[in-house]
Amino acid sequence: MAFQPESRWTQPQGATPQGWGRTAGVDAASLDAGLRAYMLRVYNWMASGLLLTGIVAYMIANVPAIQEVFFTVVRTPRGYATAPTILGYMAIFAPLAFVLALSFGINRMSKSTVQALFWTFCAVMGASMANIFIVYTATSVASTFFITAAMFASMSLIGYTTKRDLTKMGSFLLMGLIGIIIASVVNIFLHSPAIAFMVSILGVVIFCGLTAYDTQRIKNDYVEYSYAEGTDEAGKRSVMDALGLYLNFINLFQFLLQFMGVRRD
Repeated sequence: MAFQPESRWTQPQGATPQGWGRTAGVDAASLDAGLRAYMLRVYNWMASGLLLTGIVAYMIANVPAIQEVFFTVVRTPRGYATAPTILGYMAIFAPLAFVLALSFGINRMSKSTVQALFWTFCAVMGASMANIFIVYTATSVASTFFITAAMFASMSLIGYTTKRDLTKMGSFLLMGLIGIIIASVVNIFLHSPAIAFMVSILGVVIFCGLTAYDTQRIKNDYVEYSYAEGTDEAGKRSVMDALGLYLNFINLFQFLLQFMGVRRD
C-alpha cells in the first residue's frame, strides 16, 4: 500500500488566526527546546499508531473467531488458499479513505476529531495488514520490523541533522512513488517476478529517502510556520506529521517484507 498523504498545510492567508504566530521575542534556545518537544510528540504519535496497528493485525490473524470475519478459505487450482471476505476487502481499501479525509478536511476539523480519525485509521490499517501474519512466519515478521525500525531511525536522524536542503530530492522521490504505484498496478495483470523485485527495491529506496525528507520538512515547518504551542493548530499539525512518518514506516516495512519475509508452508 504505497500512498503518501499531503501532511503539510500552509499558514492561512490574511488575518492571523488564533493559535498561529509565535511571539517575536522567542530566543534560539527556547525555539530549539520547543522543536525537540514537538518532534518527540510527533514520534510518540507515530509509535503509538504503529503499536495499535500491530495489535489489531495480530489479533485478527490469530483469534479464529475474528479471523473468520475477515478471511475465508477458498479452493484454487493450486490447492486451498486464504482470501479476504467482503469485510476484508473493505479493510484493505478503507485506509485510503481515511488519509483523504484527514488530508483534505484537516482545516475544518477539531483537534479531538483529527486524533480520533488517526486512531481509527491505525486500527483499520491493522485490519488491512492482518494477512501478513497468515502469509509469513511470526519470526520473519518480527525481524523485518526491527530492521525497518533501525533503517527508519537512521534515515530520520539524517533528515533531522543534515544541513543539506532535501526539497529537490523530495520532489524526485514523489515522482518515483507515482512510478512504483503505476508499475504495481500493471504487474497485477502481468504477474512478473522481475517487475515485483524491482518495485520492491525501488520502494525501499524511495521510502528511506522520504523518511529523511519528511523529517527535515517537519523540522523546517516548525521553525517557518509559527504557531503557538498548546493550541488546536499545533495539536492537529503534530498528528498529521506523525501520519506522514507512520506511512513511510508502514510502506518501508511492507517492501522489506518482500525480501525478508519467510512464507509459511
